[in-house]
Amino acid sequence: MRTYRRLCVQLTQRDREKIDDLLSGGIQPTRVVLRALVLTQLHNGKTISEVAANVRLASKTVHDIGRRYQDGDLDCALYDKQRPGAAELLDRSQKQRIIAMVCSAPPGGRARWTVRLVAEEAIKRKLVPKVGRETIRVLLLHHDLKPWREKNVVRGGTE
Repeated sequence: MRTYRRLCVQLTQRDREKIDDLLSGGIQPTRVVLRALVLTQLHNGKTISEVAANVRLASKTVHDIGRRYQDGDLDCALYDKQRPGAAELLDRSQKQRIIAMVCSAPPGGRARWTVRLVAEEAIKRKLVPKVGRETIRVLLLHHDLKPWREKNVVRGGTE
């Protein structure tokens, strides 16, 4: 088990007011409230292990919150950094080519397109190097395309 030296966190008057407003205000994410409580207790002179026991967090987490406040500012300590998210699997031209393929007639021997068939044909026609069914499903959903729901209704002509 790792032991931490006493962490001396001194909140500025402005930061204390912000934390008080945050804790007395409306609905806040639980993470933010716990981090605010950690900073308040560290400011009041409690040790890392005392604070960890009080707010039921790991000592390392309490230490990291205090260090983020010391190294940065209140927002750094309370909120997570913006995460980049996953990169898109298909670029714009690949999406357009797949949509164009779905709008054309299905391959011979098939009555209509299915998500699995679209994925297989996109790879077979070398529109994309690889693609999964879920990627195709989401792409079709965003374009409001449902080729598998095509109604095969034959209407008689007027005589």
